[in-house]
Amino acid sequence: MTLTVGIIGAGRIGRLHVDNLRLIPHIRIKSVSDVAAQHLETWAEEKQIEVLTTDYHELLNDPVIQAIFICSPTNTHADIIKEAAAAGKHIFCEKPVSFSVEETKEALAAVEKAGVKLQVGFNRRFDPNFRKIRTLVQQGEIGTPHVLRITSRDPEPPGVDYIKSSGGLFMDMTIHDFDMARYVMGSEVVEVFAKGAVLVEPAIGEAGDIDTAIITLKFANGALGVIDNSRRAVYGYDQRLEIFGDKGAAEVNNNRATTVEVSTIDSVTKEKPLYFFLERYTQAYIDEVTEFAAAVLENHEVSCNGFDGLQAERIARAARQSLETGAPVQLKPAAQTAAN
Repeated sequence: MTLTVGIIGAGRIGRLHVDNLRLIPHIRIKSVSDVAAQHLETWAEEKQIEVLTTDYHELLNDPVIQAIFICSPTNTHADIIKEAAAAGKHIFCEKPVSFSVEETKEALAAVEKAGVKLQVGFNRRFDPNFRKIRTLVQQGEIGTPHVLRITSRDPEPPGVDYIKSSGGLFMDMTIHDFDMARYVMGSEVVEVFAKGAVLVEPAIGEAGDIDTAIITLKFANGALGVIDNSRRAVYGYDQRLEIFGDKGAAEVNNNRATTVEVSTIDSVTKEKPLYFFLERYTQAYIDEVTEFAAAVLENHEVSCNGFDGLQAERIARAARQSLETGAPVQLKPAAQTAAN
Protein backbone atom coordinates (compact mmCIF):
# COMPACT_ATOMS: atom_id res chain seq x y z
CA MET A 1 0.00 0.00 0.00
CA THR A 2 1.09 3.56 -0.72
CA LEU A 3 0.32 6.65 1.34
CA THR A 4 0.03 9.83 -0.74
CA VAL A 5 0.79 12.99 1.19
CA GLY A 6 0.88 16.74 0.77
CA ILE A 7 3.13 19.14 2.68
CA ILE A 8 1.87 22.58 3.72
CA GLY A 9 4.84 24.85 4.41
CA ALA A 10 8.30 24.37 2.91
CA GLY A 11 10.45 26.09 5.49
CA ARG A 12 13.22 24.29 7.36
CA ILE A 13 10.98 21.72 9.01
CA GLY A 14 8.81 21.17 5.95
CA ARG A 15 11.86 20.47 3.78
CA LEU A 16 13.21 18.13 6.47
CA HIS A 17 9.99 16.11 6.39
CA VAL A 18 10.18 15.92 2.60
CA ASP A 19 13.69 14.48 2.85
CA ASN A 20 12.66 11.95 5.49
CA LEU A 21 9.44 10.91 3.77
CA ARG A 22 11.40 10.22 0.60
CA LEU A 23 13.32 7.57 2.55
CA ILE A 24 10.13 5.54 3.04
CA PRO A 25 9.33 3.33 0.03
CA HIS A 26 5.53 3.35 0.48
CA ILE A 27 5.23 7.16 0.66
CA ARG A 28 4.38 9.32 -2.34
CA ILE A 29 4.82 13.08 -1.87
CA LYS A 30 2.46 14.48 -4.46
CA SER A 31 2.18 18.16 -3.55
CA VAL A 32 3.86 20.92 -1.58
CA SER A 33 2.34 24.32 -0.90
CA ASP A 34 4.18 27.39 0.31
CA VAL A 35 3.54 31.12 0.04
CA ALA A 36 7.00 31.44 -1.53
CA ALA A 37 6.54 28.55 -3.96
CA GLN A 38 7.98 30.57 -6.85
CA HIS A 39 11.39 30.44 -5.14
CA LEU A 40 11.25 26.67 -4.62
CA GLU A 41 10.96 25.36 -8.18
CA THR A 42 14.52 24.03 -8.42
CA TRP A 43 14.26 22.38 -5.00
CA ALA A 44 10.87 20.83 -5.86
CA GLU A 45 12.25 19.41 -9.10
CA GLU A 46 15.24 17.90 -7.29
CA LYS A 47 12.93 16.29 -4.72
CA GLN A 48 10.57 15.00 -7.42
CA ILE A 49 7.62 16.96 -6.08
CA GLU A 50 4.80 16.56 -8.58
CA VAL A 51 2.83 19.71 -7.73
CA LEU A 52 4.14 22.98 -6.23
CA THR A 53 1.58 25.64 -5.36
CA THR A 54 1.01 28.74 -3.25
CA ASP A 55 -2.52 27.62 -2.31
CA TYR A 56 -2.75 24.82 0.25
CA HIS A 57 -6.43 24.36 -0.57
CA GLU A 58 -5.33 22.58 -3.73
CA LEU A 59 -3.88 19.87 -1.50
CA LEU A 60 -7.03 19.64 0.62
CA ASN A 61 -9.21 19.39 -2.49
CA ASP A 62 -7.08 16.70 -4.11
CA PRO A 63 -8.89 13.35 -3.66
CA VAL A 64 -5.65 11.42 -4.20
CA ILE A 65 -3.91 12.95 -1.16
CA GLN A 66 -4.68 10.96 1.98
CA ALA A 67 -2.60 12.80 4.59
CA ILE A 68 -1.45 16.35 5.15
CA PHE A 69 1.70 17.56 6.93
CA ILE A 70 1.18 21.00 8.46
CA CYS A 71 4.54 22.76 8.67
CA SER A 72 3.31 26.32 8.25
CA PRO A 73 3.51 29.07 10.94
CA THR A 74 1.79 28.19 14.22
CA ASN A 75 -0.93 30.82 13.84
CA THR A 76 -2.24 28.87 10.81
CA HIS A 77 -2.25 25.39 12.37
CA ALA A 78 -5.68 25.25 13.98
CA ASP A 79 -7.57 26.53 10.94
CA ILE A 80 -5.76 24.18 8.58
CA ILE A 81 -6.40 21.24 10.90
CA LYS A 82 -10.12 22.00 10.84
CA GLU A 83 -10.14 22.35 7.06
CA ALA A 84 -8.07 19.20 6.56
CA ALA A 85 -10.30 17.20 8.90
CA ALA A 86 -13.40 18.39 7.03
CA ALA A 87 -11.73 17.24 3.81
CA GLY A 88 -11.18 13.79 5.31
CA LYS A 89 -7.38 14.03 5.43
CA HIS A 90 -5.24 12.46 8.12
CA ILE A 91 -3.02 15.08 9.72
CA PHE A 92 0.52 15.44 10.98
CA CYS A 93 0.93 18.86 12.61
CA GLU A 94 4.06 20.47 13.95
CA LYS A 95 3.93 21.71 17.53
CA PRO A 96 2.18 23.60 18.98
CA VAL A 97 -1.31 23.07 17.59
CA SER A 98 -2.03 26.72 18.42
CA PHE A 99 -1.23 29.50 20.86
CA SER A 100 -4.72 29.22 22.38
CA VAL A 101 -6.07 26.30 24.38
CA GLU A 102 -9.57 27.06 23.11
CA GLU A 103 -8.43 27.07 19.47
CA THR A 104 -6.66 23.78 20.04
CA LYS A 105 -9.78 22.25 21.57
CA GLU A 106 -11.81 23.39 18.55
CA ALA A 107 -9.29 21.78 16.20
CA LEU A 108 -9.34 18.52 18.17
CA ALA A 109 -13.14 18.52 18.11
CA ALA A 110 -13.05 18.83 14.32
CA VAL A 111 -10.63 15.89 14.15
CA GLU A 112 -12.89 13.79 16.36
CA LYS A 113 -15.98 14.67 14.33
CA ALA A 114 -14.26 13.75 11.05
CA GLY A 115 -12.79 10.52 12.41
CA VAL A 116 -9.34 11.21 11.01
CA LYS A 117 -5.97 10.74 12.69
CA LEU A 118 -3.92 13.61 14.11
CA GLN A 119 -0.29 13.28 15.19
CA VAL A 120 1.53 16.20 16.82
CA GLY A 121 5.22 16.63 16.05
CA PHE A 122 6.91 16.06 19.38
CA ASN A 123 9.85 14.33 17.76
CA ARG A 124 11.80 13.70 20.99
CA ARG A 125 9.36 10.94 21.93
CA PHE A 126 10.85 8.93 19.07
CA ASP A 127 14.46 9.27 20.22
CA PRO A 128 15.65 5.77 21.23
CA ASN A 129 17.30 7.08 24.41
CA PHE A 130 14.16 8.72 25.76
CA ARG A 131 12.04 5.76 24.71
CA LYS A 132 14.36 3.49 26.69
CA ILE A 133 13.93 5.69 29.78
CA ARG A 134 10.14 5.56 29.43
CA THR A 135 10.26 1.77 29.13
CA LEU A 136 12.44 1.47 32.24
CA VAL A 137 9.96 3.58 34.21
CA GLN A 138 6.97 1.58 32.94
CA GLN A 139 8.68 -1.70 33.83
CA GLY A 140 9.44 -0.49 37.35
CA GLU A 141 13.21 -0.73 36.95
CA ILE A 142 13.80 2.41 39.03
CA GLY A 143 10.83 1.81 41.31
CA THR A 144 8.47 4.61 42.20
CA PRO A 145 9.63 7.83 40.47
CA HIS A 146 10.54 10.67 42.83
CA VAL A 147 12.42 13.30 40.79
CA LEU A 148 12.69 14.12 37.08
CA ARG A 149 15.39 16.50 35.84
CA ILE A 150 15.49 17.80 32.25
CA THR A 151 18.18 20.07 30.81
CA SER A 152 17.46 21.63 27.42
CA ARG A 153 19.74 24.36 26.07
CA ASP A 154 20.09 25.61 22.51
CA PRO A 155 23.52 26.44 21.03
CA GLU A 156 22.41 29.94 20.04
CA PRO A 157 19.24 32.06 20.21
CA PRO A 158 16.99 32.55 17.21
CA GLY A 159 16.51 35.97 15.62
CA VAL A 160 14.31 38.52 17.33
CA ASP A 161 11.74 38.41 14.51
CA TYR A 162 11.30 34.71 15.23
CA ILE A 163 11.01 35.37 18.96
CA LYS A 164 8.18 37.82 18.34
CA SER A 165 6.12 35.23 16.47
CA SER A 166 7.15 32.09 18.38
CA GLY A 167 4.77 32.31 21.31
CA GLY A 168 7.67 32.73 23.72
CA LEU A 169 10.23 30.42 25.30
CA PHE A 170 7.71 28.19 27.05
CA MET A 171 5.47 27.67 24.00
CA ASP A 172 8.29 27.40 21.48
CA MET A 173 11.17 25.66 23.26
CA THR A 174 10.15 24.33 26.68
CA ILE A 175 6.99 22.80 25.23
CA HIS A 176 9.16 19.88 24.07
CA ASP A 177 10.33 19.41 27.66
CA PHE A 178 6.79 19.64 29.02
CA ASP A 179 5.75 16.88 26.64
CA MET A 180 8.83 14.84 27.55
CA ALA A 181 8.03 15.21 31.27
CA ARG A 182 4.54 13.72 30.75
CA TYR A 183 5.87 11.05 28.39
CA VAL A 184 8.65 9.79 30.64
CA MET A 185 6.82 10.12 33.96
CA GLY A 186 3.56 8.63 32.72
CA SER A 187 1.70 11.08 34.93
CA GLU A 188 0.02 14.44 34.38
CA VAL A 189 1.47 17.72 35.62
CA VAL A 190 -0.76 19.29 38.29
CA GLU A 191 1.35 22.29 39.36
CA VAL A 192 3.83 24.58 37.58
CA PHE A 193 6.18 27.19 39.04
CA ALA A 194 8.44 29.14 36.67
CA LYS A 195 11.23 31.65 37.04
CA GLY A 196 12.85 33.36 34.07
CA ALA A 197 15.44 35.95 33.15
CA VAL A 198 17.10 37.67 30.18
CA LEU A 199 20.75 36.65 30.49
CA VAL A 200 21.71 35.84 26.90
CA GLU A 201 20.34 38.49 24.53
CA PRO A 202 18.85 41.85 25.67
CA ALA A 203 16.83 42.10 22.44
CA ILE A 204 14.86 39.02 23.52
CA GLY A 205 13.79 40.86 26.66
CA GLU A 206 12.89 43.91 24.60
CA ALA A 207 10.66 41.65 22.51
CA GLY A 208 8.81 40.63 25.68
CA ASP A 209 10.34 37.20 26.23
CA ILE A 210 12.99 35.50 28.35
CA ASP A 211 16.00 33.42 27.32
CA THR A 212 16.75 31.54 30.55
CA ALA A 213 14.32 29.64 32.77
CA ILE A 214 13.92 27.22 35.64
CA ILE A 215 10.56 25.46 35.90
CA THR A 216 9.50 23.15 38.68
CA LEU A 217 6.69 20.65 38.21
CA LYS A 218 4.52 18.55 40.46
CA PHE A 219 2.95 15.42 39.02
CA ALA A 220 -0.32 13.72 39.85
CA ASN A 221 1.63 10.71 41.14
CA GLY A 222 3.36 12.94 43.70
CA ALA A 223 6.74 13.10 41.96
CA LEU A 224 8.60 16.36 41.37
CA GLY A 225 10.34 17.67 38.27
CA VAL A 226 12.70 20.47 37.31
CA ILE A 227 13.48 21.80 33.83
CA ASP A 228 16.27 24.23 33.03
CA ASN A 229 16.44 26.09 29.71
CA SER A 230 18.82 28.47 28.03
CA ARG A 231 18.82 29.93 24.54
CA ARG A 232 22.64 29.73 24.40
CA ALA A 233 24.98 26.91 25.36
CA VAL A 234 28.33 27.79 23.80
CA TYR A 235 29.44 24.14 23.67
CA GLY A 236 26.50 22.84 21.61
CA TYR A 237 23.00 21.39 21.93
CA ASP A 238 22.62 20.31 25.55
CA GLN A 239 19.93 17.62 25.93
CA ARG A 240 20.04 15.61 29.15
CA LEU A 241 17.49 13.87 31.35
CA GLU A 242 17.57 11.97 34.63
CA ILE A 243 14.79 10.21 36.48
CA PHE A 244 15.33 9.11 40.08
CA GLY A 245 13.20 6.63 42.00
CA ASP A 246 13.20 4.56 45.16
CA LYS A 247 14.99 1.65 43.44
CA GLY A 248 17.52 3.60 41.41
CA ALA A 249 17.98 6.16 38.66
CA ALA A 250 18.33 6.34 34.88
CA GLU A 251 19.76 9.10 32.74
CA VAL A 252 20.27 10.22 29.15
CA ASN A 253 23.41 12.17 28.28
CA ASN A 254 24.29 14.22 25.23
CA ASN A 255 24.92 12.61 21.86
CA ARG A 256 28.35 13.27 20.39
CA ALA A 257 29.92 12.65 17.00
CA THR A 258 32.02 9.87 18.57
CA THR A 259 32.47 8.36 22.02
CA VAL A 260 36.25 8.78 21.86
CA GLU A 261 37.80 10.17 25.04
CA VAL A 262 41.43 11.30 24.96
CA SER A 263 43.48 11.18 28.16
CA THR A 264 46.89 12.84 28.37
CA ILE A 265 49.11 14.31 31.07
CA ASP A 266 47.40 17.67 30.51
CA SER A 267 43.74 16.79 30.26
CA VAL A 268 40.96 14.32 29.59
CA THR A 269 38.85 15.45 26.63
CA LYS A 270 35.93 14.29 24.51
CA GLU A 271 33.94 15.79 21.68
CA LYS A 272 31.31 18.47 22.21
CA PRO A 273 27.60 17.60 21.92
CA LEU A 274 26.12 17.55 18.45
CA TYR A 275 25.45 21.12 17.38
CA PHE A 276 21.66 21.43 17.10
CA PHE A 277 18.37 19.60 16.85
CA LEU A 278 18.70 18.53 13.22
CA GLU A 279 21.88 16.63 14.07
CA ARG A 280 20.75 15.41 17.50
CA TYR A 281 17.34 14.11 16.46
CA THR A 282 17.99 12.90 12.91
CA GLN A 283 16.67 9.39 13.53
CA ALA A 284 13.81 10.59 15.72
CA TYR A 285 12.50 12.75 12.88
CA ILE A 286 12.62 9.78 10.51
CA ASP A 287 10.93 7.48 13.00
CA GLU A 288 8.08 9.88 13.81
CA VAL A 289 6.97 10.19 10.16
CA THR A 290 7.48 6.45 9.60
CA GLU A 291 5.20 5.66 12.53
CA PHE A 292 2.61 8.21 11.39
CA ALA A 293 2.48 6.60 7.96
CA ALA A 294 2.12 3.16 9.56
CA ALA A 295 -0.72 4.41 11.80
CA VAL A 296 -2.62 5.62 8.74
CA LEU A 297 -1.96 2.63 6.50
CA GLU A 298 -2.52 0.03 9.22
CA ASN A 299 -5.28 1.96 10.97
CA HIS A 300 -3.90 2.06 14.49
CA GLU A 301 -3.41 4.83 17.04
CA VAL A 302 -0.75 7.49 16.48
CA SER A 303 2.13 7.69 18.94
CA CYS A 304 1.59 11.33 19.93
CA ASN A 305 -1.98 12.52 19.62
CA GLY A 306 -3.92 15.76 19.89
CA PHE A 307 -4.47 15.37 23.61
CA ASP A 308 -0.70 15.22 24.10
CA GLY A 309 -0.42 18.47 22.16
CA LEU A 310 -3.14 20.09 24.24
CA GLN A 311 -1.60 19.07 27.55
CA ALA A 312 1.83 20.45 26.62
CA GLU A 313 0.20 23.75 25.63
CA ARG A 314 -1.69 23.90 28.93
CA ILE A 315 1.55 23.45 30.86
CA ALA A 316 3.27 26.11 28.75
CA ARG A 317 0.49 28.61 29.42
CA ALA A 318 0.60 27.81 33.14
CA ALA A 319 4.37 28.42 33.12
CA ARG A 320 3.85 31.83 31.52
CA GLN A 321 1.18 32.68 34.07
CA SER A 322 3.49 31.62 36.89
CA LEU A 323 6.32 33.74 35.48
CA GLU A 324 4.07 36.78 35.33
CA THR A 325 2.48 36.34 38.76
CA GLY A 326 5.45 34.92 40.66
CA ALA A 327 3.25 32.16 42.07
CA PRO A 328 2.71 28.46 41.37
CA VAL A 329 -0.18 27.64 39.03
CA GLN A 330 -2.44 24.64 39.54
CA LEU A 331 -3.55 22.59 36.52
CA LYS A 332 -6.93 20.90 36.61
CA PRO A 333 -7.30 17.46 35.01
CA ALA A 334 -8.42 17.45 31.37
CA ALA A 335 -10.61 14.79 29.81
CA GLN A 336 -9.19 12.80 26.91
CA THR A 337 -11.65 12.05 24.13
CA ALA A 338 -11.49 9.10 21.79
CA ALA A 339 -10.09 11.18 18.93
CA ASN A 340 -7.44 12.86 21.03
